[in-house]
Amino acid sequence: MTSASSPIRYPNSGSSQVMTRRAWWLVVLNIVIPGSAQVLAGSRGLGRFGLRATLAFLTLAVIAGVVYALNPEIMLTIATNSIGLWTIAAVMVFYAVVWVILTFDTIRLVRLVKARPKARPFIAGLATVVMVAVAGTAGYGAYVATTASGFLSSVFTAGPSEPPVDGRYNIMLLGGDAGADREGLRPDSTSVVSIDAETGKADIIGLPRDLENVPFPAGSPMNAAYPNGYGYNDTCDVDVCQLNSIYTEVELKSPEMYPDAVAQGSEPGIEAMRDAASGVTGLTIQYYVLIDMQGFSQLIDALGGVDINVEERLPIGGQEEDLSDVEGWVEAGQQHMDGFTALWYGRARHGTSDYDRMSRQRVLQGAILQQFNPANVLTKFQGVAQAGQQVVKTDVPQGMLGYFTNLATKTKELPVGAVELVPDNGVDPTDPDYDYIAGLIDAALNPVTETPAP
Repeated sequence: MTSASSPIRYPNSGSSQVMTRRAWWLVVLNIVIPGSAQVLAGSRGLGRFGLRATLAFLTLAVIAGVVYALNPEIMLTIATNSIGLWTIAAVMVFYAVVWVILTFDTIRLVRLVKARPKARPFIAGLATVVMVAVAGTAGYGAYVATTASGFLSSVFTAGPSEPPVDGRYNIMLLGGDAGADREGLRPDSTSVVSIDAETGKADIIGLPRDLENVPFPAGSPMNAAYPNGYGYNDTCDVDVCQLNSIYTEVELKSPEMYPDAVAQGSEPGIEAMRDAASGVTGLTIQYYVLIDMQGFSQLIDALGGVDINVEERLPIGGQEEDLSDVEGWVEAGQQHMDGFTALWYGRARHGTSDYDRMSRQRVLQGAILQQFNPANVLTKFQGVAQAGQQVVKTDVPQGMLGYFTNLATKTKELPVGAVELVPDNGVDPTDPDYDYIAGLIDAALNPVTETPAP
């Protein structure tokens, strides 16, 4: 093949048919085994470098695949770590540059002027299209990796990891609503997502915002201020002594109660809500996630909208008894919503109760999670990352992302339980029985399984 008579290395044949065949061979070899075209027909030094780079890249890919198959958490930890992401980006850029150099050199080696005229554009076109596809994909991969690194560093903390308590991770989820008619941000929805650290089974505990006499864990700053519960005998430092007022009171009027909150990636108001959620549920809350509901619509738009089956017609705008400023309607039935519409689906007040709104917000959260898949996120990554930085605040450490991502794959395969602390479940928010609430939560998280008779 490489003798003096071979047209591969010694392309002096006057036959355009032979030279066309040679050109196709070199282009295909460059695609299948980058570097092989140079070894056979050009600079063997460049060819060997290309082969080594290709072999190294394929070896890394195989190792990554094997490690992911054996222990996904390891690869997910690398892919959610800033150093790991920058390393991935560097590898992508390096291989993209190598591929471009090898492809241009291959086009030089094929000697298009000696190939048949009709074949020339097809030969050059194939080499160029594959080069652009591979180098472009690698370049986009590097862009995603570096952008993801910046996004993760801006949203997630560098703090220590917390261990599971009683085999569970409990995460407080706050939906923040900083409306024009209220001072500061006030949590419009509060939930605790309790996840089995072994199986990934998740249960969502919905806390109504008008819950009264909220207890706090012994030894907490809020327990010292309100030992009989928040708002007991109408004692609090804001107008309404309910669950969703706790954030506002502490954040605006007594932040000194939690002096280390900001340094630990949180806020005084959030820490007070964490103590409240712990007091109500009896669970240790390891982490929190605060979602700005106004910015939430941007995330939905970035994902391309969300599909929801609407049970009843809901107004866009309006108040509980006043529809004078209604801008439109969310019609009943299956709807594809943009962010603005989805936000009103979750917030609409007219003709519905706070508990109806809680239920709709759970539906909205579930729909978002279903569409938050790798394919959707990667194709719209720039918009998702930009929206995410404005939407989310959390103290989940970046070092735990691999673990939680792996756990989430198990969670998606299992039904998500729900415990709504509402009148339909026997809970009166104005006079709650917290022992009864503890029983509801325990029954959901630790269901009794019947032992089959011998």
